[in-house]
Amino acid sequence: MAQLDRNLAMELVRVTESAALAAARWMGRGDKVRADQAAVDAMRLLLDSIALDGVVVIGEGEKDKAPMLFNGERIGMFAAQGPSERFGREVTFDVTKLPSVDIAVDPIDGTRLLSLGLPNALSVVAMAERGTMFSPGHLVYMDKLAVGPAARGLIDMRRSVRENLEAIAKAKNKNVSDLTAVVLDRPRNSNYVTDIRACGARLKLITDGDVAGAISTALEGTGVDVLFGSGGSPEAVIAACALKCLGGDMQCRLYPRDEAEKEYARQMGYSLEAVLAINDLVKGEEIYFAATGITDGELLRGVHYTSGGATTESLVMRSRSGTVRRISATHRLSKLRQVSQIEYGG
Repeated sequence: MAQLDRNLAMELVRVTESAALAAARWMGRGDKVRADQAAVDAMRLLLDSIALDGVVVIGEGEKDKAPMLFNGERIGMFAAQGPSERFGREVTFDVTKLPSVDIAVDPIDGTRLLSLGLPNALSVVAMAERGTMFSPGHLVYMDKLAVGPAARGLIDMRRSVRENLEAIAKAKNKNVSDLTAVVLDRPRNSNYVTDIRACGARLKLITDGDVAGAISTALEGTGVDVLFGSGGSPEAVIAACALKCLGGDMQCRLYPRDEAEKEYARQMGYSLEAVLAINDLVKGEEIYFAATGITDGELLRGVHYTSGGATTESLVMRSRSGTVRRISATHRLSKLRQVSQIEYGG
């Protein structure tokens, strides 16, 4: 197997940029399905242009009639080898020289946000060595606790909200009342809202997009100190990849919605009481992450259109080096249409 000795994150950002550009035309048009399809199509095409042998671990679930990026799908030039309808030409190379990776994709984190023209929609891809990403399968929700580098190693989901807030405050040399906690605004998280308020901490409720919420705990200038609450399991794994790159920390616990999901967990050998540490969610230190804003948000600026072009802002990270890049790009759409199969609209 080839070593992951090149910075794949710099190649992944082309993937998220393309997905964001394809999806951004659907901002506020109320059509989540077509927006998601545009992002998925662009993301798949660009992923298949990268020299790697990838398996989608976090995707759209089992393959259905729609050409989604589904769990278990082979991605990259390995999948495109031989006669390829996607490239319109024969693609051949030595597959033993391709890095074998797990891939987590969220073509649009915040599909509802994009469809309504609301802030904070992102396109996200994470990648790690083969066999290192946790696969939640049919268990679509997890309870989450995420912090930045200052509180790494100091959180514990088995403790109360107050105890965790006090530990975070001490690590950051703050009072609990100075802390800001982010919680996904759902009825299932009402206990967190009550407990945070009782502690006197500041509370920020978000309607969607807890990948961005988790990442914001580890970036300077966001004003966010901790994320609590139940959200999507795929988003938990993607956020764990980003937080490992940033030096943050995360703990999760599986959150089954009904008896059928509890039984599925038992069949899979998953403990519903066990706390999953960040290294359980994604092992190793060869992790890559890229995100591009689709609509303007606190984490990233969205796609903006100019005369004949568009601009994007992306966050690109690699865990081994610890390097975090913000990339502002200008795209000449007339040029892209000449060389790409992606429908950028306009």
